Amino acid sequence: MTTRDQNNAKNNGVLIIDLEGQTLQPEERDLIQHPGVAGVLFFARNFHDRNQLCDLVNEIRSIRQNLILMVDQEGGRVQRFKQDFTRLPPAESYARYFNRDPQRALELIEDCGWLMAEELLSCGLDLSLAPVLDLNLGLTDIVGDRALGGEPESVIKLATAWCSGVHESGMACVGKHFPGHGGVNEDSHLTLPRDSRSLNAIEQQDMVPFKALIEQGIEAVMPAHIVFSEVDDQPCGFSSIWLKDILRNQVGFDGLVISDCLTMEGAASAGSYSVRVEKALNAGCDLLLLSSRDGVREVLPWLDQSSFSTPELSSLQARGGRDQEELVTMDRYLNCKDRLDYLSERFN
Repeated sequence: MTTRDQNNAKNNGVLIIDLEGQTLQPEERDLIQHPGVAGVLFFARNFHDRNQLCDLVNEIRSIRQNLILMVDQEGGRVQRFKQDFTRLPPAESYARYFNRDPQRALELIEDCGWLMAEELLSCGLDLSLAPVLDLNLGLTDIVGDRALGGEPESVIKLATAWCSGVHESGMACVGKHFPGHGGVNEDSHLTLPRDSRSLNAIEQQDMVPFKALIEQGIEAVMPAHIVFSEVDDQPCGFSSIWLKDILRNQVGFDGLVISDCLTMEGAASAGSYSVRVEKALNAGCDLLLLSSRDGVREVLPWLDQSSFSTPELSSLQARGGRDQEELVTMDRYLNCKDRLDYLSERFN
């Protein structure tokens, strides 16, 4: 039995669920105790200010300590927590800075990864769903300024620096959206995009940053809700060809696969929420984002009757962090914020 098979024998839950507001509701207290639930994904609607967020996190932890608490805190237009948090620039700003001054850009993005992670860790969260490893090929605004550029080699350098800072803080990294969202002009939140390029073309371009960051030890990967029709007729997140044959066996990834949200239209073609969950698990996903209360109510009884489990989740749990009072007085923190002001003035 492989290490992965041994880990799969232990059920840590598979669902990452959402919350409706800024305080826990009675039903949510019950939901987060269900063994099928592995964690919580926070949205802007769950946030008012830092104190409120800390109270909410503490309440969740008092009910179930080891849930994985996560948020999209990329920066730019995808930053759920703003008040009392440092406003991070869109990834494209780092790329523009890199084109002018590579060394200083790499130093800044590493410090920004560290700062982002430290701010979340100080509130008790485990994970930011970043970095975006998609290439900006000029085809879609959905990737657009969320990407670290259009050239694989510069994206690798910037993403490596970001992850170095994040890892230094004690937080894991999640590369998304495998094998790359930059080759389509549709929004997978609203429809199911189709990419007709060959596997070789994708491997030689879009997959290059994913392979590099996987080699460097990135802990998790999120697949795209896209059909790559020359490879499989199933969206990547429901495709064992992509997740088992290519990502696991060919690329050699041994971390966690976290689905993109199963409420997105790119996932809806699979069927009911229970069918989406079953297909994603069979394809090779380990954790499943499901931000629909009706969906969670449907899926949890189904999970009770199933035998699915996940690998050990400790790789995603926070391994560091410091008090806010200490953080905001650190020279690195203050210097990073000063340099972000410069970046905002010159490259946004």
